[in-house]
Amino acid sequence: MTTTAQYPATTAYRPHFDGQVLTPGTRGYDSARSVWNGMIDHRPKLIFQCASVADVVTAVRIARERDLEIGVRCGGHNITGLAVPHGGLMIDLTSMGRVTVDPVMRRARVQGGAMLGALDRAAQHFGLATTAGNVSHTGVGGLTLGGGMGWLARQYGLACDNVVSCTVVTADGDVVRASADEHPDLFWGLRGGGGNFGIVVEFEFRLHPVGTRSVVAELTFPLDRAAAALRGWRDLAEQAARPATLTAAVSGDTCTLGYVWAGDPQASRAMLPALRSIGVPSGEVVREFSYLQLQTRDDSIEGHAYRRYWKGHYLPDLSDGAIGALVDRDPADATQRTACGWEPPGGRPPNSTRSRWASTSTRSATRAPRVCAAPTPMPSART
Repeated sequence: MTTTAQYPATTAYRPHFDGQVLTPGTRGYDSARSVWNGMIDHRPKLIFQCASVADVVTAVRIARERDLEIGVRCGGHNITGLAVPHGGLMIDLTSMGRVTVDPVMRRARVQGGAMLGALDRAAQHFGLATTAGNVSHTGVGGLTLGGGMGWLARQYGLACDNVVSCTVVTADGDVVRASADEHPDLFWGLRGGGGNFGIVVEFEFRLHPVGTRSVVAELTFPLDRAAAALRGWRDLAEQAARPATLTAAVSGDTCTLGYVWAGDPQASRAMLPALRSIGVPSGEVVREFSYLQLQTRDDSIEGHAYRRYWKGHYLPDLSDGAIGALVDRDPADATQRTACGWEPPGGRPPNSTRSRWASTSTRSATRAPRVCAAPTPMPSART
């Protein structure tokens, strides 16, 4: 096998390669292999920083020729660092981050290396959006191919539910378009069938007229009153209006319950009486944000280079016993727990064979992270 020293570091390996090729020890290599989770220290033999679809094709073919494992980087948020194959070839798409919006057709074309923030900013210029995560430096590709939760999921489904088509580089180095009409099996697979079907170099998304405002409402309860309030919050989640995503967190000696409303702020206030009815809080905060502020408010606490680790548990429902376990804790324990309401009509989340569920998680980092509870998507229309 050819050694990495034989590959040029900062010039194109082949005449038609427009990007950069990095090898261990060369300038930019260490920063290129660094990802969101500071615990990951993988060292690929080659990093191909692609500037075009043709570059991606070249990288895939070289990896096949040299029997190198391939990893693909967009935002680098995968907790286990799958974007950076140790001893393999990393395809870095971050230079391919263009977003183009058609406000009339309500469509967005998004290159495979784009961040969520770029998609949000481009769509919000026209008061449009699609389901995306809640940290703007997350890669669109990784989020979407993993399903894609976000504050719009209860109204419009997961990110993958809003994909109209994908342009894909296959393992053979071919470029194909996958949609409901072209390569439908591949299109199905890319939207939840598993992984490793190819490298998506462009997504086409369906956009929705959500406006540009949002509201976050939060009630704070001491732990000795939290169980009763959580039961009321659980019941509220089953009947909440679709623009609302119910959120819950237990941290220190307090429990915070509330909702995020993506859409008309005036309409959001109609839900406040129902939220207040779950109990007498020790504090209340209702804040209006622009949609872009909502989408970026977790950016700092979810920033790069922190050492990340957490656990999650799936439950058949958020029972009284589960609520009791969630709040029965030593307030001196700094570990943070979250409850994520998921109660879709029909009892099954889109793109999943799991029964209806709610989850709790224990999470730690080098500093206490902000809580983000999972939204509740609508049932998928996909067959």
